[in-house]
Amino acid sequence: MTTTNQLDTWLEQEQRIRLLMDAGAGPGVARPDQIAGKTGLEMMQAMMRGEIPYPPISKTLDFLILEVELGRALFQGTPGVDHLNPMGSVHGGWFATLLDSALGCAVHTMMPPGRGYTTAELGVNLVKAITPKVQRVRAEGKVIHCGRQLATAEARLIGPDGTLYAHATTTCLVFEMPTR
Repeated sequence: MTTTNQLDTWLEQEQRIRLLMDAGAGPGVARPDQIAGKTGLEMMQAMMRGEIPYPPISKTLDFLILEVELGRALFQGTPGVDHLNPMGSVHGGWFATLLDSALGCAVHTMMPPGRGYTTAELGVNLVKAITPKVQRVRAEGKVIHCGRQLATAEARLIGPDGTLYAHATTTCLVFEMPTR
């Protein structure tokens, strides 16, 4: 598949998911009653269908989740001029946030009802600059291990032509969610 065809496929999928999410609950934070009894995967799927809010940071930094399955999450981001550093390339914090989201949501898909997680460690390796010429990038996070107290995952950030821009790993603390 050519890079142009790949980008067109990516843009179509992005538009389809964005319409669902924006037509539903929109950005915000889910209420406890909206997520009670749901697994992490069920929560992510409900968010993608627009049934519960999606995180407002995805609007701020122009990225969104496209796919989830057990142990995996795929995000797509639009690097823009609002994300540039003083040298004219995309700021490393944007890379890190997109990768952290893919990593964390991959771990989230593994959570049973009543369990949560938080990032304890994030390691990001930037291997190629993203300039305004790059229209979209994708971060795919995959769980390596998910135990009772710790979870680890890895992610890669690529362009539609397969270019690797960054890769990352995380260690997350897993815990019982406090009851409200």
